[in-house]
Amino acid sequence: MADLALPPLRRLLPSVLVLAAAVWFSHTLGSIAEGGRELALSALFGIAFGIFLQRSRFCFFCVSRDFIERRDARGLLGIIAALVIGILGYHLVFGAFMPTPTIGRLPPQAHIGPVSWILAAGAISFGFGMAIAGSCISAHLYRLGEGSTVSPFALLGALLGFVLGFLSWNKFYLSGIQEAPVIWLPHHFGYAGSAALQLTVLAALAIWLWRGHKTQEAGPGSKWERRWPAYVGGLLIGFLGVLAYFRIAPLGVTAELGSIARTAADQLHWLPSRLEGIDTFSGCATVIKETLWSKNGVFVISLILGSLAAALSAGDFKPRRPKLPEIGRAFIGGVLMGWGSLIALGCTVGTLLSGIMAGAASGWVFALFLFGGLWLGWQLRVKLQWK
Repeated sequence: MADLALPPLRRLLPSVLVLAAAVWFSHTLGSIAEGGRELALSALFGIAFGIFLQRSRFCFFCVSRDFIERRDARGLLGIIAALVIGILGYHLVFGAFMPTPTIGRLPPQAHIGPVSWILAAGAISFGFGMAIAGSCISAHLYRLGEGSTVSPFALLGALLGFVLGFLSWNKFYLSGIQEAPVIWLPHHFGYAGSAALQLTVLAALAIWLWRGHKTQEAGPGSKWERRWPAYVGGLLIGFLGVLAYFRIAPLGVTAELGSIARTAADQLHWLPSRLEGIDTFSGCATVIKETLWSKNGVFVISLILGSLAAALSAGDFKPRRPKLPEIGRAFIGGVLMGWGSLIALGCTVGTLLSGIMAGAASGWVFALFLFGGLWLGWQLRVKLQWK
């Protein structure tokens, strides 16, 4: 019974207060005259997403490193679980409001992007960057809630990377993105065929991972302190992804960061007078900010608050003084992730998770080259003996 006891009051009380503040924030947003209800719901989804990420350690680099170094496949299987639920849910939603996947039509807002060598380059840059920085962008956001003093530097680097992406956008758009095919699997296989094909690939990956998996001992601590099983986090995130798409927009965490970078660069007159075609894509889209709140912005803020509440209750809030090399690696990795995310129109959440769930070939291509970049970055970490 002691294992099921509530956390100590010194951890429980701050956690409850933060969670209450996050819910109050959502309630306050609901009173905004225009779009308030969507903002409030985005905030609630963000709270849930932050809790799920933090408690299940849903970090693409971390779980990949677990498998590479220790043959612990649980985290990667959790990602597969999220994709399975998301694919089934998305395809059911698509079939409800777009019964026939007619050529020339795409489901609204779904993260379905062009497939080209530029997408591959962005994915490699993102994967290499997250290996250098130690986490992807979504993981750095939830680690802010854990008191990480390194993550702010990774996110600052990502902002600079977005600016560099905007500066190089026109060249890449005109040389490859403009004519690149946008491949939506239901156009070619129907909803049933698209879902079956993707689930078959995921099943094969899951079998391969499970065969290579080595059983790990359970971590110490109480039920409140131990991380959730990766498959639990994956199932919850998959369900949340479907619900978010149905009610608001696909899951994604880079639209607000990119919009902040775009607005700042525009005010400093760094951007070209026209960014060719960038606003025609439905990935993690960026805009010149004209209002304080956006759906993705409140989602990200609430993600951090949800993670903070979860970390406090579990005893995972552990800020420490960062070392200078850590700061440098985080910043450089952030730059690579920001640039890669901009030209690939999203990150591990928007392009990979939400894209694959939607049946986008761009999601699969991004995933393939992302893990290639991650492998190269991990090799560099080993060679230079970075922890």
